[in-house]
Amino acid sequence: MIVRSLESAANGMLALMDMNDNTANNLANVNTVGYKKGSLRFKDVMQSAVYSQEGSILRNDTSRYLGTLSCGSESLQYTHDFSQGALTKTGNPYDVAIEGDGFFKIQNLDGQISYTRNGSFAVNSDDYLVTKQGEYVLDINNRRIRMIPEDFDPELFRDRTEIIIAENGNIEMNSYNQKFPMQTIGIWDFSDKDDLFEIGDARFIPKDTVNNLELRSEKFSVQQGMLELSNSNVIKEMINTINTTRNYESLAKVVSTNGEMLTTAVSVGRIRS
Repeated sequence: MIVRSLESAANGMLALMDMNDNTANNLANVNTVGYKKGSLRFKDVMQSAVYSQEGSILRNDTSRYLGTLSCGSESLQYTHDFSQGALTKTGNPYDVAIEGDGFFKIQNLDGQISYTRNGSFAVNSDDYLVTKQGEYVLDINNRRIRMIPEDFDPELFRDRTEIIIAENGNIEMNSYNQKFPMQTIGIWDFSDKDDLFEIGDARFIPKDTVNNLELRSEKFSVQQGMLELSNSNVIKEMINTINTTRNYESLAKVVSTNGEMLTTAVSVGRIRS
């Protein structure tokens, strides 16, 4: 029982270390636009059947069966909480936030695709809508979004125009009291969000690209001049840190106590022999 207790406590301490790392990551990203907090799922390492001293361990004898005893837990799966983050007003016409389901679709310079809720965009020197890292934002037809109509004077675009992004993602340019419809920002979603893997900077890619294909999001509203903040809560994460630390200290005492008992048991065994 001493060895089993040591094993259970050690497994618990390892799981708490993983939990603490996850909490630290959530705290580090409380100010990251579009960040979705992570969480861990755990599983029992092993379940052992427990019988009373008078019982039998035969499979067909359940008269003295008391239940099962866990030998600790370990991290099973890392998931994200995709709940809505608070929206904050920026006034920047190229900042957009998604209220509801879905992601923006981003293409880097190598053509690789990723998905994000971070709508902090800008316009590059070629008049394309890009992220702050220079990656292209794609429309509903997977084309790069150019924030100027074809055959339009760029100088007029920069000096006397207004960009309007509707709630459905439609982009419209108002210049000299004339409205020019342009492309539509693509908002995409996935049926299995647990399959999404974070690659950094609040961007995600699906792990299973065969069975978890992108879908056109339906329940969303694009808000121009706003950004979605991280859904990680500082107070809750600090409470998690305190609880994790206390649990870790408790298990450390269990390991220390059982280690002393094991040392005593070994010493007694040597004396008797």
